[in-house]
Amino acid sequence: MVELQTPELNAIFHALGDATRRHMLRDLANGERTVSQLAEPFSISLAAASKHIKVLENAKLIRREVRGRTHHCRLAPGPLATAHEWLGFYKRFWTDRLDELERLLREDDAHKSKSPKGDHR
Repeated sequence: MVELQTPELNAIFHALGDATRRHMLRDLANGERTVSQLAEPFSISLAAASKHIKVLENAKLIRREVRGRTHHCRLAPGPLATAHEWLGFYKRFWTDRLDELERLLREDDAHKSKSPKGDHR
């Protein structure tokens, strides 16, 4: 199982906690983008976009390469696998709980259907 408290997970979830950064990651899933291209949908300054990109870089979710004066960003999906694994534990937890609830409800329904008609407890 993935460690619960690691600097990597903390940085990933911090980065994913902002809608602008999640949107940037989604755009990068379609291919490389420049900082200008990442900033464009939000009408934010390049400085503001760079701050968001720095958070994504610190979480190792993207890689930035400077070519001349242009900064190109590329998705680095590896850390998302770590977050997915961590979330998977809780998916299994809730799936198990809901399966148990379904079993109990079916058992209760079966019990009610077997009791005599006038006997409502």
